Amino acid sequence: MKIYPICHRIPERTFKIKGTYFPVCSRCTGIYIGALIYYILVYFFYVEYKLYLILIATLMVMPTFIDGFTQFLGYRTSNNQIRFISGFFAGLGIAILVKAFKIFILT
Repeated sequence: MKIYPICHRIPERTFKIKGTYFPVCSRCTGIYIGALIYYILVYFFYVEYKLYLILIATLMVMPTFIDGFTQFLGYRTSNNQIRFISGFFAGLGIAILVKAFKIFILT
């Protein structure tokens, strides 16, 4: 099995359109789309980065961690829809945390 630095690219865990697999798995696809949507939204709308938003963002990442970790331990089997949805929320949460960290550093 070939090791990739960003995503494992396992075909069973990757979306396929017309016979062509995405370059990343469904969870990573959700993360990238979630982060992109968040950055588009904050371009148009002002967001105030308070403690409650940081806590919510941290909680948004947890389902992805739980899904991936329980699957890794063999407790359950996930599917691409669950991976994508949990990844989407993680992408939103990670984007919020990155933006908040950037503001924290710059001020």
